[in-house]
Amino acid sequence: MPKTPRRQFLKEKEAKQLLLEFSRKTGCLTEKIFGAKPQIEVVETQGAEFFFVNGKPLIARLNGALFPTLIFNDALSLLPQIVVDMGAVPYVCNGADVMAPGVRKITGDFKENDLLLIIDERHCKPLAVGSALFDSRSVRKIEHGKIVKNIHHVSDKIWGLIKSQ
Repeated sequence: MPKTPRRQFLKEKEAKQLLLEFSRKTGCLTEKIFGAKPQIEVVETQGAEFFFVNGKPLIARLNGALFPTLIFNDALSLLPQIVVDMGAVPYVCNGADVMAPGVRKITGDFKENDLLLIIDERHCKPLAVGSALFDSRSVRKIEHGKIVKNIHHVSDKIWGLIKSQ
């Protein structure tokens, strides 16, 4: 029999700590977006945690990495962007890391391990959230190899949870 995910509300102190950590990681002013005391519910399943803020799955933690889900537009708009060509889209949407030859444009400055938003060149739609393997200055010079580690993409288990809500 499959185990149902554990779902519970965070205590006020835990919620505050989570939002502070998220703000540091993304630059998102969470108190301005959610108010002083948002209701945060955590769902733990198969090594991942999903945080429902005021009923919406906006934040996730996988392998220790905290990041916005692909529906958290307020946070995504603050992230530096990597625009990929249409040939890279199916690979990124299936979880592949971003390779330098598929990159069309880099917007914003970032450091190694910073979060990035990966979008397609034609529709400018969010495809994935990734972690920079190099800083922005280095990425602009690299011509081959991986430059972004894909941590959340359309069609992954987080996306499946979001779409089931």
